[in-house]
Amino acid sequence: MPVTIRDVAEASGVSISTVSRALKNQRGLSDETRRMIRQVARDIGYNAARLRGAKAKQLAFMVHRQHSHFSTNPFFSDVLHGVEEACRRFGIVPTLLTCGPTDPIREQLRMHEPDMILAAGYFESEVLQMVAGLDLPIALIDFSQGDLPSVNPDNAVGGYMATRHLLDIGRKRIAYIAGSLAHVSILERAQGYRRALFEAGILADPELEVVAPTGQLHDLGASAAMQQLLRLRQPPDAVFAYNDAAALAALRTCMQAGLSVPGDIAIVGFDDTLSAAQSDPPITTLRVDRQELGRFGVELVLQGSSMPRLNTLPVELIVRASTSG
Repeated sequence: MPVTIRDVAEASGVSISTVSRALKNQRGLSDETRRMIRQVARDIGYNAARLRGAKAKQLAFMVHRQHSHFSTNPFFSDVLHGVEEACRRFGIVPTLLTCGPTDPIREQLRMHEPDMILAAGYFESEVLQMVAGLDLPIALIDFSQGDLPSVNPDNAVGGYMATRHLLDIGRKRIAYIAGSLAHVSILERAQGYRRALFEAGILADPELEVVAPTGQLHDLGASAAMQQLLRLRQPPDAVFAYNDAAALAALRTCMQAGLSVPGDIAIVGFDDTLSAAQSDPPITTLRVDRQELGRFGVELVLQGSSMPRLNTLPVELIVRASTSG
């Protein structure tokens, strides 16, 4: 005889309605009770899919309010489009949660009642540990931590390609403008930058690696980093910025200082956003298929252990007038 919800309730020592709420991931239970009931259901062989058969599965798409806000970083808007497309294909209902580390994230997620979670971009480790502890399938997009499955652009190769391109056009003092190196993507791009310099026999100058000040909007932090570089006794003749928003801020700062781009200084970004293509001059950048990141993330959270834990998608160098004018 198939195991019933009543069997799970008797084995757990709780009511049938409590088991139902736990297996449907509904509000009104503690995380400990929810995890206990789900574990008992697994142990005695209950098929939870039967309980949810009439209800479409729900996916919560999480982004960090400070680090990945749509208004300041269009990267994640495109990722969300890919998530929505994949959800339509698989019959999943996506919901959006923007949050910060001081928010009651556990309670916010309970209101969404998700069956699975996709976290995109940087999140504090304690936030991801809390979310992973909810006993729901979870995957990361554009970030990596611990054993959680993730999909990322090939950041290290992209950083290498950007720097190699600047070397190939004859630049000698190449700077890297970084955001917070706690973000794995930014750190990996820095590693690619350093590898290209090393292979070219150029000793990395720590003065040329500048982290944009924290606590400011993305463009203001990158602008401050560019101003710091221009004050050096030997300013750079090229800049690789960790994303297009930072590259555009660096471009504006150089223009305001009376410098010619790319005559005096060449600039490369990362992501290939629409703003980078439409700037004057247009920005050379690394193209990331952001919608594919979103689609892949949905497949990753659905298929779980049947896919590799760490996944990378290729990037492509797009050369424009900020390096070739």
